[in-house]
Amino acid sequence: MTRRPSPEGDVASQWRWTLYAANQKKIADSGEGYWNKADAQHGISLVKGTNGATPVYEK
Repeated sequence: MTRRPSPEGDVASQWRWTLYAANQKKIADSGEGYWNKADAQHGISLVKGTNGATPVYEK
């Protein structure tokens, strides 16, 4: 988890997270900045809480 400007130009110094696979490829990120570290950690816990039983819907 980082708290620094991103290459995309976000200079607000907000908290962000990135999830990497075992092969070091990026597979997910926060998609937004968080002002509070606890909010970013909550977002991480939501992603970690998904598993094979999580439903996927096709539109």
